Amino acid sequence: MPFSFLADPFMSLDTWLAFFVACWIISLSPGAGAIASMSSGLNYGFVRGYWTALGLQLGLVLQVTVVAAGVGALLATSALAFTLIKWFGVLYLLYLALRQWRAPVQAPDSVALSGAVGVSPWGLLLRGLLVNAGNPKAVVFMLAVLPQFLAVQQPLLPQYLVMGATMIAVDLIVMAGYTGLASRLLRLLRSPRQQRVLNRTFAGLFAGAAGALTLVRRGVN
Repeated sequence: MPFSFLADPFMSLDTWLAFFVACWIISLSPGAGAIASMSSGLNYGFVRGYWTALGLQLGLVLQVTVVAAGVGALLATSALAFTLIKWFGVLYLLYLALRQWRAPVQAPDSVALSGAVGVSPWGLLLRGLLVNAGNPKAVVFMLAVLPQFLAVQQPLLPQYLVMGATMIAVDLIVMAGYTGLASRLLRLLRSPRQQRVLNRTFAGLFAGAAGALTLVRRGVN
């Protein structure tokens, strides 16, 4: 079982297994990260598109670090900080929606070439990072959930490291599935009209995620 040998010195195996299951439920839940991964797989294929998933993990590391450092509590209580991050996330998701809506239609066999010219791996890495970094609700959610699995009598830092590594490992697997599914779908799309419809469907999903983020309020309901 991945990371169970790391969890044992700092938390019980039962606690870690419960957290492991929770990670799968959280990662499989549709959200902006899943949409970003599928969008990249659709436009750039699996190998290049997976850089977005790696960027999402950098954002996840940032979120766990914020919570572990105690900054998450400030974010949860500061209306200004929460609002600034939230609206940054909304605007960035709308930007991605516009780009997806205007994405050029391309032949499936030319994805690797056009993807290499269109967006660099570092650009996709940054895209994934910004998608997660612009979601303050995720930080507040972690602030409420992660402490439920902490053994306060044990050192906290190793426990946060174990939980962070577990979340990243699970999310990498799930996002690989989303990216691979979208890239496989791309190879099945032969007509420009089919690609255009799918591009605009994903643009609508990005816009929907932005709209959902505007409704987020401080606190975990």
